[in-house]
Amino acid sequence: MKKILLFFIVLIFNNIEAQEIKTLAYFQNDTLKLDLDLYLPKKKAGEKIPLIMFAFGGGFSGGERTSEKDFGKFMSQNGYAVASISYSLYMKGKDFGCKGTLSEKIKAIQIGVSDMWQATAFMIENADKYNLDTSKIFISGISAGAEIGFHASFWDYKLMNLYKSNLPENFKYKGFIGGSGAIQDINLITKEKAIPMLLAHGNNDDTVPYAAGSHRSCPTNASGWLILFGSYAVYNQMNDLHKDIELITFCGGGHEFSGYLFHEGQQYVLDFVNDVLKGKKFQSHLIMPSKNGKSSGKYSFCE
Repeated sequence: MKKILLFFIVLIFNNIEAQEIKTLAYFQNDTLKLDLDLYLPKKKAGEKIPLIMFAFGGGFSGGERTSEKDFGKFMSQNGYAVASISYSLYMKGKDFGCKGTLSEKIKAIQIGVSDMWQATAFMIENADKYNLDTSKIFISGISAGAEIGFHASFWDYKLMNLYKSNLPENFKYKGFIGGSGAIQDINLITKEKAIPMLLAHGNNDDTVPYAAGSHRSCPTNASGWLILFGSYAVYNQMNDLHKDIELITFCGGGHEFSGYLFHEGQQYVLDFVNDVLKGKKFQSHLIMPSKNGKSSGKYSFCE
């Protein structure tokens, strides 16, 4: 019994020792300082570490980069570095809903995306210091953070970046992991720009549309009306392009499943990044009941 107890103590100690967490300032000027938490696995001689950039959710008005510490620790214990970033909460104190201003909502996304690009560039510039593989940088996020991830992956960097151009020419994320996110223009996802994706979304989400729809379910005459293309629309687009995509649909589920991949579904993320790096091809749609008693909606696969 004592030997078994000692074994588990050593195992726990080794897991703690197998990772390192550093808080780094990736952007700073006279008025703004933005940090990231970098979760690093134990170094292995001769091996460069893949990196996952992460953006938290909160409607561009709240949230913290420390909210997903368990995800950062899980991935670092499995050989991946995670950079969980702070970004500018432009909508703090403003209306990000139906009574808001459309241009302000788009600006909030653009600022968040530009911050993500800055953070990515910072990690590339410091890759040697932290033993990172700059050819294997994934991007991920929850809700608003997933909207950052979508647009950082597919927007025109030179056109939409609000800061200096500091990413390498023709830079491309290795893959995208998104919880209940959406993109403004589905046509931005082309055969040339497509990257492997793992998405999760409730098909009754009335905050961020599951397919094509309005943000926060706003009516078309609302000042904050914004059309978005959610995970199911992206899944169909990627299928049409014959590109790698995995979608987890929570039938009857709402926005409460936005964090699933980074909480209960961490193993899905680990399997996804492993498969991408092994060069595996995949197109899959996993249907999961939400168990909340809501109608499954108009989708036959949820009946």
